[in-house]
Amino acid sequence: MDSRRIILRSLFTEKSTRQQEQSNQFVFAVDPGANKRQIADAIEELFQVKVLNVRTQNRMGKIHSMGRFSGRRADWKKAIVTLAEGDAIEVYENL
Repeated sequence: MDSRRIILRSLFTEKSTRQQEQSNQFVFAVDPGANKRQIADAIEELFQVKVLNVRTQNRMGKIHSMGRFSGRRADWKKAIVTLAEGDAIEVYENL
């Protein structure tokens, strides 16, 4: 699988920003079919860093409604990637 198809986007929340500063961990939305090894390889290839650990979470899509119509958002997968000491990912480079 192509590395750019595995890593969909970076996730920026207050918690993920705190994890970047304190634990050198970065959070990404990834392809639901990707496993931890594929995620680690994709991060190492795209950002030229050393990945120590990958934790994943399968997130259920929320149910939402608009008037009498209801629907469901898509399920997605989140990956929390721990990098080696001294490595970092420039996440704000395109702003």
